[in-house]
Amino acid sequence: MQKNTTPCYYGDYLQLDKILTAQAPESARYGQEAHDETLFIIVHQVYELWFKQILHELKAVMAVFAEAEVKDQQLTGIVHKLKRIISIQQLLNQQIAVLETMTPQDFMAFRDYLVPASGFQSIQFKMLEIGLGLKSEYRIDFDKNSFYSRLKQADREFLQQLEQAPSLFERIEKWLERMPFLQFDDFSFWQMYQQATEQMLQQDQAIVEQIEQIAESERQLQLAEIGRTREKFAALLDADKYQQLQQEGSFRLSQKAMLSALFIKLYQEEPLFNLPFQLLTCLTEIDEQLTIWRYKHAMMVQRMLGSKIGTGGSSGHDYLKRTTEKNRIFTDLFTMATFLLPKSALPELPLSIKRQLGFYFAPQR
Repeated sequence: MQKNTTPCYYGDYLQLDKILTAQAPESARYGQEAHDETLFIIVHQVYELWFKQILHELKAVMAVFAEAEVKDQQLTGIVHKLKRIISIQQLLNQQIAVLETMTPQDFMAFRDYLVPASGFQSIQFKMLEIGLGLKSEYRIDFDKNSFYSRLKQADREFLQQLEQAPSLFERIEKWLERMPFLQFDDFSFWQMYQQATEQMLQQDQAIVEQIEQIAESERQLQLAEIGRTREKFAALLDADKYQQLQQEGSFRLSQKAMLSALFIKLYQEEPLFNLPFQLLTCLTEIDEQLTIWRYKHAMMVQRMLGSKIGTGGSSGHDYLKRTTEKNRIFTDLFTMATFLLPKSALPELPLSIKRQLGFYFAPQR
């Protein structure tokens, strides 16, 4: 049944008169218009539209996690929104291929008219990074020094204020810390987990020691790596050791949040953990897609500029390559695979705990 009282027409609804006249090639102001500049503008405008949608979804997710309690029923909507963000990210990554139909010389025809415009100045992308949890203290050194330097004062003040608000990473950390499955009364889960992990590491060590086909130097490297892994396993359950590794940058999540996330991943097939596991998987995928976008962007810049300095004053490809490696957010969820056990080696949960993690109905009388 129609609800509007006045006609709604396609072009008016989408405001196409604004969108389709919003491409003004800078090269045309100085003489002959560079043909590929229109493509360059449209691709970046589409990026900004999708950034707006991602921020729209992120805002809704953040509102739920800002509450003192996140109800299980709300996780379905959160996972749905995060999966939508991932789909948009995948589309953004594919969009780079369209931009790469432009040759380096096509780009050179208008590039020098754009100084000092740069992707550095995308406020929405900076909002996205900060909102997810990539604040100044976690950026590479160049970003720490120049993240705000190329912005208008109003934009700089807005983003600096945004950095003071809790990010999605911080909200997720608090949510994980509230998980009630770290204390098990008389069931010594973490002691059993520690025994199982030590057995697994001993097996790994025995395999490396028995391999005949590798050089002794390589054997020692692998054994040293197993030793470092053993130290990280030990640190999981030792507050002082964990804090030391956290200060060194090995972990970002708090110990309590890390253990909760690990427990969810270990027992992901338990019904109550299905949605939390999907949520953690989505956060991993969002970080991965963002890293892929950075990598593809870095490769495209190298293809277009070689080793030239970027229009925003960065070192171009070299800078983007370093952001790919360092400007990450949910790295703990990636490295958590280090601490997983085969399903066959998992400590069996008591029935009382399994009842809390499953769906049980009292018989009718």
